[in-house]
Amino acid sequence: MFISREVLPGVYHIRDPLGVYMTLLAGGERALLVDTGYGVESAAAFVRTITDKPVTVLLTHAHHDHALGARDFDSVLLAAPDIPLYPDYTSPERRARVAQQAAGAGVTPPTDYLTASYPVPQPAQAEEIDLGGMTARIIPCPGHTPGSAVVYVPERRLLLSGDNWNPCTWLFFPEAAVVQDLIGNMRAALALPFDHVLCSHREALYPRAAIDAFYQGLTRGTLEGAKCVDMGHPIATREAVPAEGQVFVFDYDKYAARRREEEI
Repeated sequence: MFISREVLPGVYHIRDPLGVYMTLLAGGERALLVDTGYGVESAAAFVRTITDKPVTVLLTHAHHDHALGARDFDSVLLAAPDIPLYPDYTSPERRARVAQQAAGAGVTPPTDYLTASYPVPQPAQAEEIDLGGMTARIIPCPGHTPGSAVVYVPERRLLLSGDNWNPCTWLFFPEAAVVQDLIGNMRAALALPFDHVLCSHREALYPRAAIDAFYQGLTRGTLEGAKCVDMGHPIATREAVPAEGQVFVFDYDKYAARRREEEI
């Protein structure tokens, strides 16, 4: 079952049955759903228990834990660089693995979970969406994936970070950016006047100090002192601790290669 909490006026942080979070921004005229979860229950039906306004769906990136719930919507937005990743992350093979995960958690997906069709994503642009008394600013921000986006809500002084920041942030998938590029790409978002952060893998409404501490802590010393960690991938992953209570797992070879380029 879904669990929803209104963390700020009109801002609902929703936990899906397998533990990932999506966020509904419910304005006076329309709503924006940011991410859709694993799709093992209908996010569209649950959203209708909160708002009857027209709903636009934005995927912060194409990974399966954010995109599989798109099956229940007619259309979704996704930044263009992630559209080539979408067929893989919504494939029957991905869904079969999630179905096994759901069974282990005592959750039964819909009978057509493995066969349902998915909407073809429309390219998300850098734009502001007027929801009626609340604005959602979509900001492309390559990092966790090449098409990752964050969302800024000025009326709530809120940043939705997607997977470009969680207290445990991953940057080791083949499609992920180099650490140096993630930091540079996040500068514009971090310059915005926000007080609160919501991320995709935690329930809490965080103060901006948490994300500031994380990015300020991604120093050369922190990164080069990171310890090796096995993430089950054939990638040289290391785990850094940029701030107390936060970890950053990244592809060290990509980082080191960029450092060598910069020193030439």
